[in-house]
Amino acid sequence: MTQTMQAVIARGHGGPEVLETVTRPVPAPSPGELLIRTAAAGVNRPDVMQRSGALPAPVDASDILGLEVAGHVEAVGDGVDAALLGAAVMALVKAGGYAEYVVAQAAQCLAVPEGLPLDEAAALPEGLFTIWHNLFDRGALKAGETVLLQGGASGIGTLALQLATARGAHVIATAGGPEKCARLEAMGAKAIDYRSAELAEEVLRLTDGRGVDVVLDILGGDTVNKHLACMAPGGRHIGLSFMQGMVAPVDLGLVMRKGLWLSSSTLRPKSDAEKAGIAQAVAAELLPLVAAGKARPVMSRRFALAEAAAAHRLLEGGGNMGKIVLRTGLDAEAST
Repeated sequence: MTQTMQAVIARGHGGPEVLETVTRPVPAPSPGELLIRTAAAGVNRPDVMQRSGALPAPVDASDILGLEVAGHVEAVGDGVDAALLGAAVMALVKAGGYAEYVVAQAAQCLAVPEGLPLDEAAALPEGLFTIWHNLFDRGALKAGETVLLQGGASGIGTLALQLATARGAHVIATAGGPEKCARLEAMGAKAIDYRSAELAEEVLRLTDGRGVDVVLDILGGDTVNKHLACMAPGGRHIGLSFMQGMVAPVDLGLVMRKGLWLSSSTLRPKSDAEKAGIAQAVAAELLPLVAAGKARPVMSRRFALAEAAAAHRLLEGGGNMGKIVLRTGLDAEAST
């Protein structure tokens, strides 16, 4: 195996132009880890926020960007079953995904369902972990309930739409423009164009005045109170990001009258044990839906690893519908 690899780092905080392709040693797996020959890596909002300086990386994380990958197991550390060598896996990683090789905790890896191309598999781990933990575990979304997905055209939004629908829930999703809304409606959601509609009013209209049971929020800021206004009694509001501000004015009287529950969560700071527990739940509850074809990543565009800056520009510009991935070119099975 080669001793060096190509990887992408940010040489400072700033725009996409600070991303740089560098040569680094291939990492070695520690006990409990495995080394993945990366076929592709997902591009996610936290990558953009880390690059810009809005979301610092953990102090013990690699400076190589990237939180999710798919590929084949190249080597295993102590305590990891050698039978995994050569297996196709997808993994959540703390950092290092924008590279030709990456180490991952074996307990945070998932088997790639048969027939799923590796570049599509690379678009799944962050979404699957996030959706299970926030929508189905913390948010407790049940069959027959209704969820509002802010950013429905995003990678997580399109995946959450499919998984919620497959588990018997109803979905209202927001997106910008009639084209994206039409695509979301074709996937089974009721879509709201946030550019032209008043959110709370439209949600209440679509739910006959009852409101939604769960909100998956990526906006934060002043939008939080709009969510509270269109939530059903006992509703659960889950914050995933804060694109419109980290500080949100909250009408506590409305929270109390409706008995609402507000929570928030992010994966990266969680312990390896917590992430391993989420991985087990994902494997049992969500991966069978992917394997059965009931949920698949909506792919927006594939870039080469060296084109990471262009991938970030596309994500920041909001022109994507679904996931963006970087392909390393090391694995022929990544192509579709």
